[in-house]
Amino acid sequence: MKIENHIKDLRIEKGWTQEELARQVGVSRQSINSIERNKYIPSLPLALKFAQIFEINVETLFQLND
Repeated sequence: MKIENHIKDLRIEKGWTQEELARQVGVSRQSINSIERNKYIPSLPLALKFAQIFEINVETLFQLND
């Protein structure tokens, strides 16, 4: 199983840098980079924070692929 996300697409759509998004969710820019490249799966609280910031549900932001 693999978890994919749409964080990079949504961030770019909003015109935000990785640094700006990192500040909003309280992590480092490097963490945002790793999450966008699917190298790191965020914790549930962080996933919920992303969903809140992008104003979408978690299931739309993160998808489980077999």
